[in-house]
Amino acid sequence: MDLVSLTEKIVKSLVVDEESVSVKEFETDDDTMLIQVLVSEDDMGRVIGKSGRTANALRTLVQASSSLKDNRYVKIDIDKF
Repeated sequence: MDLVSLTEKIVKSLVVDEESVSVKEFETDDDTMLIQVLVSEDDMGRVIGKSGRTANALRTLVQASSSLKDNRYVKIDIDKF
């Protein structure tokens, strides 16, 4: 499973409105992968979590998966529509 589909699957399991989830991958200059997650405004609290704990856990899981495959740094940006 690639990192974008892993991120999308985790985020969709957290939100109420799964249809509004958009996950895209962007390449940066320095061998870093940027994953942009867009969710509805109502679901932002569920994805970020209290004090950012859910978002940090998501970043940890995706980074751990990246270290098993291609060992690239992954940055996840979470935003609303």
